[in-house]
Amino acid sequence: MVDERDRQTGKLEQDLRKGVLVLAVLSQLRTPQYGYSLRQALAERGMPIEEGTLYPLLRRLEGQGLLVSEWRIDDGPPRRYYALSPDGADSYRDLTAAWGSLASVVDRLLNEES
Repeated sequence: MVDERDRQTGKLEQDLRKGVLVLAVLSQLRTPQYGYSLRQALAERGMPIEEGTLYPLLRRLEGQGLLVSEWRIDDGPPRRYYALSPDGADSYRDLTAAWGSLASVVDRLLNEES
């Protein structure tokens, strides 16, 4: 019984993370970063993400016009750097405001006295 509850809780936590992942990624791309550095930045801030999740998300966001990318050859191998596009910066501002409102409402709900 505990295993089933743990599995359900894990699935719900995963769904919750997916819901905020776009905002987390956009927040870190206000300055250009390549995939590995983005993964490190997110992990250091408590939001680890698997490569198999990050790279498809980056491609999707770029396809939606929220990100721009370019290949760079600095010291080492060529790397694709991602950054917010102008539309991405606008969306980031909108999502940040929406997150603030939503977090405030959820916080009130969670802290209500029964």
